[in-house]
Amino acid sequence: MTLRSRLILAVAAWCLIAVALVLPLVWLINNRDWGIGLMLVVPFVVYGLMRLGRALESWARATPPPSHEGTRD
Repeated sequence: MTLRSRLILAVAAWCLIAVALVLPLVWLINNRDWGIGLMLVVPFVVYGLMRLGRALESWARATPPPSHEGTRD
């Protein structure tokens, strides 16, 4: 897998997870009387998404280990 395809996969995964988390949260905040209490959860969700983005970026930019196809054990 090339670096470019890993970056695209990481960005796509982050976007899907972000939408899956944020969309229901925003809907609940907007449409429920108790939804305003969920505003206390929003900073933790944002922080978690930032950590996930950093982890996915480090995964995407990691260099693969050298192959040992030509060596004997």
